Amino acid sequence: MLACLFSTAIYGQRADILIKNGKILDGTGNSWYYGDIAVKGGKIVATGKLGKWTAPKNIDATGLIVAPGFIDVHTHIEGDEKKNPTADNFIYDGVTTVVTGNCGLSQVNIGSYFSMLDSLKISINVASLVGHNDVRKAAIGSANRDPSEAEMTKMESIVEQAMKDGAVGLSTGLIYIPGTYSKTEEVVRLAKVAAKYNGVYASHMRDEGDSVTQAIDEALHIGREAKIPVEISHFKLSGQQNWGRSKETIPMIIKAREEGLDVTIDQYPYTASSTSLSTLLPDWVLADGQDSIKARLARPDVRKEVTEHMLKKLKKRKLKHFSYPVVASFRPDSSLNGKSIEEVNLVKGKKHKAKEEAATIIEMMEQGGAGMVFHGMGDKDVKAIMQYPFNMFASDASIRVYGSGNPHPRGYGTNARVLSKYVRDEKIIPLEEAIRRMTSLPAQKFQLADRGLLREGFAADIVLFDEQKVQDLSTYDKPHQYTTGFKYVLVNGQVTLEEGKHNGTRAGTTLRLKM
Repeated sequence: MLACLFSTAIYGQRADILIKNGKILDGTGNSWYYGDIAVKGGKIVATGKLGKWTAPKNIDATGLIVAPGFIDVHTHIEGDEKKNPTADNFIYDGVTTVVTGNCGLSQVNIGSYFSMLDSLKISINVASLVGHNDVRKAAIGSANRDPSEAEMTKMESIVEQAMKDGAVGLSTGLIYIPGTYSKTEEVVRLAKVAAKYNGVYASHMRDEGDSVTQAIDEALHIGREAKIPVEISHFKLSGQQNWGRSKETIPMIIKAREEGLDVTIDQYPYTASSTSLSTLLPDWVLADGQDSIKARLARPDVRKEVTEHMLKKLKKRKLKHFSYPVVASFRPDSSLNGKSIEEVNLVKGKKHKAKEEAATIIEMMEQGGAGMVFHGMGDKDVKAIMQYPFNMFASDASIRVYGSGNPHPRGYGTNARVLSKYVRDEKIIPLEEAIRRMTSLPAQKFQLADRGLLREGFAADIVLFDEQKVQDLSTYDKPHQYTTGFKYVLVNGQVTLEEGKHNGTRAGTTLRLKM
């Protein structure tokens, strides 16, 4: 009996990895403390002063912050996992877990998607929402109409199966086709299905500009009617005419929480957004796929109406040219990547007039459209939203293929930008609070039960970084640059970033919502 007790005690002080002498921020928002962390079998087995513990691998964390791995709640990695399974842009930015399937865009068969990921093995953990747009496409395509009752039932069935397969909730992209064609009650019915399985409703709202307050009201209404927690995606104010309106929008979230609705928001720390060129056109033009779009745009009366629509939106922004939309990726002509629509128009030898620029947009849409970066938010609003305590940081990005296109820098530097610009340099929020928003808050919201805290029994997703040196390097002009300052990243107890370099380890797993 004594021998058994002795051997257990010795075994209990043996770890796979010991992280020693770190400045530990545990993810709760509490102040840091100096200590050690023992990792064994992919789990955290002890924290504190661990002088008697031993391990074959010791990491000296002297002078470094030790924190839980960051959880990016708003990503779009579908289609890029096989292109770059090491997910370098996320790992270099301290991200160990992502939630994908946002903005109504996801794999419809979540079970099959998770099986593919588990077989492929990537460097980050993945949870997924099921996307309303793709669910709707599976039932009625891109048609601009209400679903029949049979089609509605089919959509409910798809969402239910996705939730059974482990999706963490339902997402909508109500600015995109075909989600924009749906009425509120359609979304409520699908959200009720997700609610049965304790899921979350995450929404890219119908509008983030002039009608933003009405869009927030709709998201809150859906949450109340479906009795489901709400996550409002990339909370912002688009368009110069809306700068300063965070004074209206943040109180709406505060009031809803005071009334008992579990509503939170997320944000990327930039003054530019990124989405499709198609968002500049009226929704009705975009129904039924590319062939239908081209056929409509070939009609002079439609071109005139679309042009007037775009010029009206430009005037609202108090701009004379389409200088704010910048091409991120245009397949027919990659030489246009990085140029604004105003610049593209001039490259094509056209007159320097907004009407000619609108014609250039139509021509690009006829060729299949483009991925864009839109410069249109105010820094004061970004900071005001950042100070709201139930707000998480999210990249709204894919797994980047290094050197491909001219994407938004948020895909490389979101967390580092918060930690350097807004925490260290401008002191908008404290470091402890920033870490809480990157770790335990998203884990709580999306019910990632053993993530987000440095706590015994939790998965060993851990980041070590130098708070004085962490820096985002990615810019709008030169986006393909990895964050610096992160020295180690562990995913499920496996060292993935070592001495600032990705070592190729692919220890990520799928995270399924447990019913």
